[in-house]
Amino acid sequence: MLANLALDGLERVLGQHFPRTKDGKHGMVHLVRYADDFIVTGRTRELLEHEVKPLVESFLLERGLKLSAEKTAVMHIEQGCDFLGQNVRKYNGKMLIKPSKKNVKAFLAKVRGIIKANKQAKPGHLIAQLNPVLRGWANYHRHVVSKDVYRYVDTAIFRALWQWARRRHPNKGARWVKARYWQTIGTRNWVFAGTTSDSRGNMRKWHLSKAADVPIVRHTKVRGEANPYDPEWEVYFERRLGVKMETDLKGRRQLLYLWKQQGGICPVCNQTLSVLGEWHNHHKVWRSKGGSDRAENRVLLHPNCHMKMHHGPGQSASVTASPSRGVARGLSRMSGN
Repeated sequence: MLANLALDGLERVLGQHFPRTKDGKHGMVHLVRYADDFIVTGRTRELLEHEVKPLVESFLLERGLKLSAEKTAVMHIEQGCDFLGQNVRKYNGKMLIKPSKKNVKAFLAKVRGIIKANKQAKPGHLIAQLNPVLRGWANYHRHVVSKDVYRYVDTAIFRALWQWARRRHPNKGARWVKARYWQTIGTRNWVFAGTTSDSRGNMRKWHLSKAADVPIVRHTKVRGEANPYDPEWEVYFERRLGVKMETDLKGRRQLLYLWKQQGGICPVCNQTLSVLGEWHNHHKVWRSKGGSDRAENRVLLHPNCHMKMHHGPGQSASVTASPSRGVARGLSRMSGN
């Protein structure tokens, strides 16, 4: 928060010194910032070194800050640079963003550290520790070009686990070790698996997640002028939330939950909500007025009904319908049962 407060206005200053051209296109200089990390792009090295860098240093000096000499460098786009754990680079004129080598190395070091720290642990307990780390890292990089890196990471983790298993049974053969720790699940072989039990003795099966199973989903950039605290942008952020939920398994479960709570009925027009693409998220208490994204503060509406709600003076929609038999059958079909 402090970094955002201190650096707020840097983009505006750069825009004033390097304005848009007469044809409406952007100027020669652009800023991309996250908290206290930022990248400034320009057409030439001379522009960045002799004009942009002194301007940024002057802006920071007024706030008692200065550029880090270790982290500040002027790089050509074909040479690339690392930003927030990802590498931004042009290959033969084509821009590609990939997980950076440093980030991959640090991630694998963390995974190997967990494996080494659990030399005597049961496979199920080890998998329970590895899966959240693996899924979290893969989900972070799922918006960029990551498939090849995912496969590389999965191979490196497999080798680390194979060494872990062979060390536990130095007198056993490879086939025996494979049969003990790796299973065939569906059409997939060599799935590292195990079980855990709770205090009541209930058994739970675990299998190791794979980074390559995480689908690549292109990120839709938030419009620069969008403000979540401005009521005029309420519909925009609700639509973004709806799209995000449709592409995420947890989000789809929340949609089905809301749909079931409403009985498959739009609470504004009392007509059936039948198609996923016809649903719009609506916040009973608008986010711009302090409302949350929790399920109890949201309802699903038809697009036209949604617009009617926002044309009124902050109206709220109540959900009183209960799922009928036909609605329950529709829900069952949508959930794949």
